[in-house]
Amino acid sequence: MEVSFKVGRKQNMIFVTVGTHEQQFDRLVRCVDRLKAEGKITEEVMIQTGFSSYEPKACRWSKLCSYQEMNEYMDQARIVITHGGPSSIMMALQRGKIPIVVPRQKQYEEHVNDHQVEFSRFIEEKQKNIIVVEEIDTLEKVITSYEKTAAALGQKQSSNNQRFNEKFEAIVDKLFEGKRR
Repeated sequence: MEVSFKVGRKQNMIFVTVGTHEQQFDRLVRCVDRLKAEGKITEEVMIQTGFSSYEPKACRWSKLCSYQEMNEYMDQARIVITHGGPSSIMMALQRGKIPIVVPRQKQYEEHVNDHQVEFSRFIEEKQKNIIVVEEIDTLEKVITSYEKTAAALGQKQSSNNQRFNEKFEAIVDKLFEGKRR
C-alpha cells in the first residue's frame, strides 16, 4: 500500500528515486525494501517507485513525487540512491550529496538501452563524485561503507564543486539537444 511520508524536520533517512521513466525498476526497489526488512538498513527509507510493479513492504513509498517533495527528501536524506538519470544525479549533487547511482539496465528491461550505465561510468571516472552500483548485490556493502566512501570523494569534490556543476550542466544540455532534433 502506498504510504504518505511527512516532509519536514531533518531526519536520518535514505531517499531512493527511480525517476519517471515508464519501465519498471523493481531490481532497485526490491533490494532496498529487502535490506530494510532484514534490518540491514535501520533508518527511515522513502522510495519514489515510479512505474515499478513491486510495492515495498518495509519502506515508505510513493509512485511519484512533486519537484518540491523531491527537493525536500533529498535535503533530509543522509544518503540519496538514484537511477542514472542526469537530472536526478545533478539534483543530489546540487544539494551537496554524493549519490549512490544504480543505473537502469537494458538486460533487466529497465530501459531501452544502457545509456544510464555509460553515463554513470563516465561521470564516476571523470568527476569522481558519485558512487556507481551496477551489481545490485553490492548495494548493501556500499550503503554500509557510505560515510567513508563519500567523505573521501567529498574531499576531492569540494574544491572543484562549482566547476563540476558547470561542466555537468553543459553535458546534460548537450544530451537534451540531441533529443530535441
